[in-house]
Amino acid sequence: MAESWSFAGGGAGGGAVAADTVAEALRVRIADGKLESLLESSSGQTLYVVSNTERAMVMLIDHPGDPGEHAADPGAEGWSDGFELSNGQADEYPDTDTVPLDEALRIVRHVLATGRPPADAAWVADR
Repeated sequence: MAESWSFAGGGAGGGAVAADTVAEALRVRIADGKLESLLESSSGQTLYVVSNTERAMVMLIDHPGDPGEHAADPGAEGWSDGFELSNGQADEYPDTDTVPLDEALRIVRHVLATGRPPADAAWVADR
């Protein structure tokens, strides 16, 4: 059986979300002010995406308790704020630990299609 992904809590219409539709679903969520999204796979992986509408933190967690790994932008300088979590907390991150939104969506699409980040994406293990 192929791995399937869905938004935690049934977001974005509930049910499985396909790799070729996830970018648009995330764009709609972000436009609606839902800057934090959690996708869960049938194999137990979790993909966490939080955006400030321009950049995004993308984390891939293999199992509960795993510190995971995240997308990176090694040449970026500075910090970005406005990463609003669903609990009301507002975070800021170094730009090296986030990626431009279009890159984040490309990464998420690839993870949903293959279960892993694209080989050409900068990636940092937090383990």
